[in-house]
Amino acid sequence: MCLWQRVVEADERRIALQAFDHVDAAHPLRHRDRLHAVHLAEYGAQAMAVHGGLLGQAAGLAPRPGLLVALRGVTLHRDRIDDLDGPLDGEAELLVDSDTGAQYAFVIRHAGDVIAEGRAAVIHP
Repeated sequence: MCLWQRVVEADERRIALQAFDHVDAAHPLRHRDRLHAVHLAEYGAQAMAVHGGLLGQAAGLAPRPGLLVALRGVTLHRDRIDDLDGPLDGEAELLVDSDTGAQYAFVIRHAGDVIAEGRAAVIHP
């Protein structure tokens, strides 16, 4: 399952992405005909994964599996997201990187308004 459909830009510290299918009735995270905002944490985690994959690819490395181990300071500014017309815009910024894991901050916006934000940590087993 890949929640982001487009990488807008990326560098060694940050990635910006867009998602368009949050209104799709067949969205894999939809439950009882709704896509709840709590799933924006998964959007944030996947932004991290895409960024890590791009960094690895640029360094000529194979993708490393990661395990999401912590979410911190997550704020959801909506109850659901399936009722939002237009794309979701996501950003993830690498805060800490090591051989054993990484920490990121993420922000997800719709029409310029922040709808979710927080930090997440992943370890590489």
